[in-house]
Amino acid sequence: MAARFPTAPTARATFHFKHTTFLGPKPNTSLATPTLLISPSVLNFERKKPNLTVCFVVEDEKLSSGAKLGFEDLPEKESGENSVEEQISAAARTAEKVARKRSERFTYLVAAVMSSLGITSMAVSAVYCRFAWQMEGGEVPYAEMFGTFALSVGAAVGMELWARWAHKALWHASLWHMHESHHRPREGAFELNDVFAIINAVPAIGLISYGFFHKGLFPGLCFGAGVGITAFGMAYMFVHDGLVHRRFPVGPIANVPYLRKIAAAHQLHHSEKFDGVPYGLFLGHKELEEVGGLEELDKEINRRINMSKKI
Repeated sequence: MAARFPTAPTARATFHFKHTTFLGPKPNTSLATPTLLISPSVLNFERKKPNLTVCFVVEDEKLSSGAKLGFEDLPEKESGENSVEEQISAAARTAEKVARKRSERFTYLVAAVMSSLGITSMAVSAVYCRFAWQMEGGEVPYAEMFGTFALSVGAAVGMELWARWAHKALWHASLWHMHESHHRPREGAFELNDVFAIINAVPAIGLISYGFFHKGLFPGLCFGAGVGITAFGMAYMFVHDGLVHRRFPVGPIANVPYLRKIAAAHQLHHSEKFDGVPYGLFLGHKELEEVGGLEELDKEINRRINMSKKI
């Protein structure tokens, strides 16, 4: 037999009996009643009422707010303090970097001015003394003087061609370990690439010295070649180091259109948009014309003009 209990919250129980084979044959109602087959404990069964316990948790508002202040607001405050500290630290680093750059530019400017004035005064004095010495006998050596001036110009132009070849074949090849310092952010007033300026100065000093202490056409040509190399080196320093890379201020020459084009062309060399072209300096725009880079050259010129207006 099976019993089904209703779900209404009352103490009354309703029983439904069904005959099963376990109880044997169906009893005769005249001999026994169903109540005789059920124990009194079952008849007296009462459904227990379900017990539901409700717990109320009362949270202290002050404690909750205190907990929020302790565990939520504190990180925000700490993050805010850290952000302020980071900003102060970043500002200090920026100020230190600017001061260091100013010091480096001033150091290089002093070196550039001293070397320029020294070399220029020595070259001018050497030219004057040499020609004065040659004309002591009253004779003017026109051929020697013409050869000296002609080779001075020729040496200056030749140095541009030499610099273009050496830049590509040597500095960006076997001597890259030295020239690489020029293509990375500079740390300090000088870089390892500055050694090339000293290397180029050695033959100039030798040629000028030989031509100064000897008479004749050949010494005059050597003297002119040394003067031309010196003139190219000074111009290269002011345009390349001063105008292009801003290692020292160059003043109004930055607004000269031709020099601005030179600076823009060399900037494209550092961008490597045309596989390093141009490798020359004063004729770099001609190299860009050969590889179809004039459009990029114009963009770089306009960028430098806009940048100069903002400064």
